Amino acid sequence: MATTVFHPASGRGHANHGWLDAHHSFSFASWYDPTRIQYGALRVLNDDIIAGGMGFGKHPHDNMEIITIILDGVLAHKDSMGHEQTIVPGEVQVMSAGTGVYHSEYNHSPDKEVNVLQTWIFPSKRDVAPRYDQRTFATEDRINKLKTLVSPIDNDDDGLKIHQDAWIYRTNLEEGKSLSHKLHGAGHGAYVFVIEGSVNIEGQSLGKRDAMGISNTENIEIAATKASDVLIFEVPMR
Repeated sequence: MATTVFHPASGRGHANHGWLDAHHSFSFASWYDPTRIQYGALRVLNDDIIAGGMGFGKHPHDNMEIITIILDGVLAHKDSMGHEQTIVPGEVQVMSAGTGVYHSEYNHSPDKEVNVLQTWIFPSKRDVAPRYDQRTFATEDRINKLKTLVSPIDNDDDGLKIHQDAWIYRTNLEEGKSLSHKLHGAGHGAYVFVIEGSVNIEGQSLGKRDAMGISNTENIEIAATKASDVLIFEVPMR
């Protein structure tokens, strides 16, 4: 039988700094829950709302795979590798911090908030050369099917590449539709995060911003009880 853990949206960590309204799926900054440190190689899943004219100043990262998914608004990125990009809804950005990189992220709109999902995945290789990539993923390519956003750097799967045996998928399931995903290995698990809507997994109902981890299984089945926008993180569990 599959091993599951349910993380309701209401159980996430929350910090409102005025300019930043943040919800943490896993222990982060001043919020600590010993039962929610990580899920396998998935270390951070922050659901951030950044006020107009505000953002994160220049700060360092190293030895982490950082994936940014914009849900609403426009985020400006600048880093020590020389990249100056804007990220908009439908786009995904990956940054392999490796030996070390500095970056900043700002919402330059004076009055529109940015809603961004910030994800960190532990790398399988340390001290790699830092790298950056960004791509647009069309909504129509994920209607009632999984669209690969991120995949391992050493295979030919679609998606932006990271230094880990991990995948990130997104799907927009219409009400009443379902899909199945076969995990890539026995040591893998899936962390399912519902952006919008309502789904059922292993008899558990998940609504907006609820999440569920599933491991010790070959397949996961997701059924939409309402039209839903869903992320799946497939990661090594050890």
